[in-house]
Amino acid sequence: MKKIIVLLIALIPVFLITVYMGWFGKARHVETPQSLPLPQEIIAERSQTQIDAAKKMSSYGDKQILFGDFHVHTTFSTDAFWWSLPILGGEGVHPMADACDYARYCSSIDFWAITDHAEASTPRKWQETKDSIRQCSFKNGSETNDVIPFVGFEWTQVGPTPEEHYGHKNVIFKDLEESKLSKRPIGAGGTATNALRNNTGSLMPPIVGVLDILNFQDYSDFDYFINEVRDIPTCPQNQSSASLSSDCYEFADTPGDLVRKLEEQNLDPLIIPHGSTWGFYTPPSSSWDKQLVPEMRPEKMKIIEIMSGHGNAEEYRSYQHIIGDLNNPVCPKPTSDFLPSCWRAGQIIEDRCLQEGLSKAECEERAKKTREFTANLGLGGHTLITGETPDDWLDSGQCKDCFLPAFNHNPLTSVQYGLAITDFSSEKPLNFKWGFISASDNHRSRPGTGYKPVDRLKNTEMLRARSKFWRDRTFPISKEKPASVLELSREDVLNSGLSFQLTELERQQSFWTQGGLAAVHSESRSRDGIWDALNRKEIYATSGPRMLLWFDEVSSSTSKPMGSEITTSENPVFVVKAVGSFKQLPGCPEFTIEGMSGERIEKLCAGECYNPSSERHKVTRIEIIKITPQVNSNENVSELIMDPWLSLPCENNINGCEVKFEDKDFIKDDRQAVYYARAIQEPTETINGDALRCTYDDQGNCLEVNPCYGDYRIDENDQCLTKVEHRAWSSPIFISKVQNEQ
Repeated sequence: MKKIIVLLIALIPVFLITVYMGWFGKARHVETPQSLPLPQEIIAERSQTQIDAAKKMSSYGDKQILFGDFHVHTTFSTDAFWWSLPILGGEGVHPMADACDYARYCSSIDFWAITDHAEASTPRKWQETKDSIRQCSFKNGSETNDVIPFVGFEWTQVGPTPEEHYGHKNVIFKDLEESKLSKRPIGAGGTATNALRNNTGSLMPPIVGVLDILNFQDYSDFDYFINEVRDIPTCPQNQSSASLSSDCYEFADTPGDLVRKLEEQNLDPLIIPHGSTWGFYTPPSSSWDKQLVPEMRPEKMKIIEIMSGHGNAEEYRSYQHIIGDLNNPVCPKPTSDFLPSCWRAGQIIEDRCLQEGLSKAECEERAKKTREFTANLGLGGHTLITGETPDDWLDSGQCKDCFLPAFNHNPLTSVQYGLAITDFSSEKPLNFKWGFISASDNHRSRPGTGYKPVDRLKNTEMLRARSKFWRDRTFPISKEKPASVLELSREDVLNSGLSFQLTELERQQSFWTQGGLAAVHSESRSRDGIWDALNRKEIYATSGPRMLLWFDEVSSSTSKPMGSEITTSENPVFVVKAVGSFKQLPGCPEFTIEGMSGERIEKLCAGECYNPSSERHKVTRIEIIKITPQVNSNENVSELIMDPWLSLPCENNINGCEVKFEDKDFIKDDRQAVYYARAIQEPTETINGDALRCTYDDQGNCLEVNPCYGDYRIDENDQCLTKVEHRAWSSPIFISKVQNEQ
């Protein structure tokens, strides 16, 4: 027996090496959709329901509103594969076939797009992706019209400093023919590429396969995934994208480079920025300004994702995480509306110092130095404070009055800030003119997750260490609690590699929502109809519910819909019409059982599908936001964003809400204006509707938090529900005054 034990111990290093090298691993594939196309009578019934609602509120005839999700990941994305592993309570891989079936029968959306991270793609996975979308789209040789899927990829750029950060963009293609798709997904250079492809270290410690031997195959497959990615050679950077081989990895460093490489292939896809205010990866003080210059090709970013499961990116606030530039950052003082994380870091150190019995003067000095250090480190500031828990940070870094905000919401990359700024570097001033959509950004092959507040652990981005044992190995927290960081220099910390913020990973768990949807006013239930609506920006975003929304400028004989750019010599007049979403019935519609097996319905949908009743939620009010973009670079953006400019109640809304208004100051003000509408729905239960669940004192200070973690600390049946006012955001209408010729 002793010899056997000795032999087993001797074999452990060999075993670990085989796991690390991925020798036992195998490739994961897209698999095959198992659902049948929806019956045409179901499609006809849905269309008629919307047409009937539209006729009560609009004169649009047969133009219908279709709902979709243009931001979906499968296990072909590195983070999605990681989150699927048993160490994080994952349920196993999520192939692309799941997304097709989920969209068709669970969420019952009308269209969706696959957007796996380009940085993790390989020639095999790109070919399988295209084939899988075609398989989802075509049955018996013709394209179905129940669910219309699109091919895309995500350009996942992350810059370590504000000057180098451009953020994430989804690239979506209209057609499915090989010649009309990119030869390869184009990744983001710099941090994203280096971390995955140019890093020789293992992303999965081999010991995990030993400690969780029953799930050994899953960890081996993950290592195979990583090795397959790293085995693909990098494309030469001095050649046209069109002339490059299909079996190499191509990357672009900036949005301008991304557009150029796509144009070299004669492609003109939609390029959609998203997650812009998500502060987990956005360096503090990063702003839209550097992307609003001709060389970055902002005219190609026609649409922006205003909200996803990563939070709402709409709202601008005047607070700042850090004041000053990269060479001289300063930690701002807290206000009643905002507690900077760098300031909270000083409070944590000061409290520890006082508990050790040191003098108040000494502790205040240590707090001051701590704030300087954490401000200096930007995104890495939290790594200076060891021994803390996520609860110690209270609500620092968070927007307290935003609607479902992104974690560590960064105002200078908000949608409102982007619409308010102007670039004056060219002869003709330049502005962003985005249309709005929302999406899920789901990483479990589940497009359109926001139909019901159910299944928190699958329908949000929760990470779920299944026990304290695994939490200690995935989110290790130092037990040491030093009262000072004065012995550390900025260079020490930057060189230590402490850039991966485990505390921040845990804190943001309670900020994950189910995300939203894109809505299009389409002239037909077809690929062409959806694409045309997107390009003319006759589109809107919702925070999840399928609200119906129209926003038109009606001062002339011909009304102009949302997304329009208008030049006029009179004050604009607008009409907004909105209808609340259907209240949901429990379970799934009867036809679901006929199109997909009960076992698959339970696995993918958790037994809960989009199942509308005949009763709708009420729309309580319409809010109008007006933004007047800068006419000179010295204008304060805070004074240009009027949110809300108008708030109009909806009193009689049995069939919906309709309001009409005029901007009587437009001609007198003599400057461009941007208008969009928010339709606000009565409060309904929402997963993580109150992210940190703070307990406040009389002055509004957060005394303690109760985050909704994804792991064993929160009952998996607890959906962490809070009532919130869901909403729909119209795309803006951009209006300029006619200028008299001299």
